[in-house]
Amino acid sequence: MTSARTPAAAPASAEHALHDTTRTWRAVLVAMSGTFMAIMDVFIVLIAAPAIQRNLHATDAEVQFVLAGYQLTYAVTLVTGGRLGDLYGRKRIFQTGLLVFTVASLACGLAPTAGVLIAARLVQGVGAALLFPQVFAMIQVLLPESRRGRAYGILGAVIGMSTIVGQVLGGLLVQSDLFGTSWRPVFWINVPIGAVALLLSARLLPESRAPQARRLDPAGTMVLTVALFLLVFPLIEGREVGWPTWTWLSLAGAVLALAALAWVERRVSQSGCSPLVEPKLFRQRAFLTGLVLILIYYSALNSFFLILSITLQDGLGLSAVAAGLVYTPQAIAFFLASLLAGRLIRRHGRRVLEAGAAIALLGFAATIAATLAAGAHLNAWIIMPCLIVQGIGEGLLQTPLLNAILSRIDEDHVGLASGALSTAQQVGGALGVAVIGVLIYDALGSARTGQVGVYAHGFGIATVFNAVVLAAVTALVFLLPTQRRADTA
Repeated sequence: MTSARTPAAAPASAEHALHDTTRTWRAVLVAMSGTFMAIMDVFIVLIAAPAIQRNLHATDAEVQFVLAGYQLTYAVTLVTGGRLGDLYGRKRIFQTGLLVFTVASLACGLAPTAGVLIAARLVQGVGAALLFPQVFAMIQVLLPESRRGRAYGILGAVIGMSTIVGQVLGGLLVQSDLFGTSWRPVFWINVPIGAVALLLSARLLPESRAPQARRLDPAGTMVLTVALFLLVFPLIEGREVGWPTWTWLSLAGAVLALAALAWVERRVSQSGCSPLVEPKLFRQRAFLTGLVLILIYYSALNSFFLILSITLQDGLGLSAVAAGLVYTPQAIAFFLASLLAGRLIRRHGRRVLEAGAAIALLGFAATIAATLAAGAHLNAWIIMPCLIVQGIGEGLLQTPLLNAILSRIDEDHVGLASGALSTAQQVGGALGVAVIGVLIYDALGSARTGQVGVYAHGFGIATVFNAVVLAAVTALVFLLPTQRRADTA
């Protein structure tokens, strides 16, 4: 009798395990839908930026705030978002962030003025910062260690696809001009995606909390917000108003605020609480080098896509769809190089990062040379090969970069370090948009749409910023410690 029951029990147990595994992966994929929306929204708005400016009669500075404002609130709230999930439940905070992001997207699409759009984008950034950290936490909680590598690989693919979809879909939506709404559907597309994700998350996501959750750091968050505002606002607004005294005072105030942040975080740490950034991390060369590297590298990414979008649409007169298609080969090259990087890093370690940085630098240098040489004869076919080289280099560098930095961080501080590095990504992106906006708009002056030679010159000059940044990145990569645990990336 006993032997008769045993074979029947085994298939039932296997079936139950398979059901649990399937349900777990469904939950992880639902969580990744939030990541897809947050990343896609950056690239879809970059494509729509010229149409937004024309339709709302926005100033150059307002267009920059539409882009940079999202990343600033994202950056300031990111670490807090992760801790809220630990304290009050990752599912609850994920759904809250998803709801905020979705409603803010609807408000963005309904915005009657540039000011209202900027305000809605700030709220949208908060929503993204609430949902994004929960994805990483859920992967850690829901999956055993043996399956996390696959999950992070899928997450990388989702991020790669979100950039491609954002570029192509943004162009299609703007060009289609649905019901005469111009750029507005690039935000409204988030509403049905968000609604479906909310319904699925309610059914499929399990709740979890951290047993020893780190408390919030409101003082550090407040000082960081002030410091970033004092830094970014004059960089964006200064050119429009002729760089009056208050812009320079604001920049000086940003330096003081950053010094105050260091003091506040030290006091928070000494009191036994958990700061936004643990001061002890700055004594680790891997973290300090990596933080600067991440900050400046990401300042070159979104900023380049902004000036490229302006050049393609306003300068070369391409439609939004055509401009999105110009981006696509680069995005595909990035995606394929990202897949390759995971394999190469196991064999060659840091040399993959060094090669990626050098190739990306070569791509930017080629872009400058080709653009300035072509002048009034510039066209998309001249730019695309340079973009593909950039995509290959960035794919080899960007995908393994975070793991290469975190692999040398003390185990006790990996969570805090990853949060700080993610914040640096968003701060770098916002700063890059602010700085390159000064360069491109100064170079264009009062140029009219279709003046290819003027736009080619402005694009080439502004891209020098990206090349200089990649040169610095290349040097910093060589300063990273040789990898210890990155071999398993």
